[in-house]
Amino acid sequence: MKFISYAQNHQKGIALQTQNGLMGLTRDAANFPGMLDHLIKAKADLHAVADILKTKGHAVDPAAISYLPVLEHPGKIICVGLNYADHAKESPYDMPAYPPLFPRFTSSLVGHGHALVKPRVSDQFDYEGEMVAVIGVGGRHISKDHALDHVLGYSICNEGSIRDYQFKSAQWTVGKNFDQSGSLGPVFVTADELPRGAKGLHLETRLNGQVLQSATTADMLFDIPTLIHIISEAITLEPGDILITGTPAGVGFARKPPIFMKSGDVCEVEIEGIGLLSNPIVNEA
Repeated sequence: MKFISYAQNHQKGIALQTQNGLMGLTRDAANFPGMLDHLIKAKADLHAVADILKTKGHAVDPAAISYLPVLEHPGKIICVGLNYADHAKESPYDMPAYPPLFPRFTSSLVGHGHALVKPRVSDQFDYEGEMVAVIGVGGRHISKDHALDHVLGYSICNEGSIRDYQFKSAQWTVGKNFDQSGSLGPVFVTADELPRGAKGLHLETRLNGQVLQSATTADMLFDIPTLIHIISEAITLEPGDILITGTPAGVGFARKPPIFMKSGDVCEVEIEGIGLLSNPIVNEA
C-alpha cells in the first residue's frame, strides 16, 4: 500500500495510490479515517484504512493538491550520518564503527513539490538523498532478529544540509535543521511492498536532471535491523518515529568544484519501489 498526505481547498487529507490513481478523503468528509501520522501512532489497521479510501474516497488529481510531508508530525526524527562507505570516504571523518546519530525537527521539512529554502546566511546548501524507515511497533532493547517486525514502512527524504553550519562544531544539529531545508515524501510505502528491510533498492539523486548520487540501499554500513537494535539500546522507539538512514557518495561539498543547491534549481530523489521526491530551490526571503 502507498499513502500520501495532502491539502486541498484548505483541508488536509489522506489518499491511497491505486491502479486507477489516488483515492482520498479530507478532514471534512464523514468517513475521514485520520491523518497518516495519527493513524500510525494509534496503531490503526492500515488495510482497513485502505479499504475506506477505496470505497468511500474520491479521485484526487495530483496536479490539484499540495503535498504535505507524508508524516507531517512524526514522533522522533533520528538521522544517521556516514552510513555508506563511499560517502564516509569522501567526508572529513573516519569510517564509523558506531553510527553517528542526530535529530531533525519537523520545522525543517516540507512536502513533495514545495520549495527548499536556501538560507540567506550560507551558500553551502547541499543535497542528501536518503531512505526513511517508519516505526510501527515500539520497543526498547530490540534484537536484530526481530527488528524488522517494528518497521511499518518506508519513505524518502532529501536531508538538505547547510555545510558551513554543520561543520562549525562537532555537533551537526544546527546545519541539519534550518527551516524548510529538507523534504519528506511524497509517499509512505508499507513494508510488505518492498524487499525485506528495503535492502537492495536503487537510490538516485538528481540536480537539474544531472545524476549526482547513485547507489543501492544494500551498501549501508548499518542496515535497518542494526540501526534499530543500536538505537533501541538507548532510546525507546515508538510508533510514528522515523529513521533517516544516511546518504551515499556524491554529495555537493565533496565534489571538485563543489556543487551546492541554489535558487532556480530542482532537486529530485528517487528510490526504487518507493517513488520520486522533487523540490524546487528558492532563496530565503
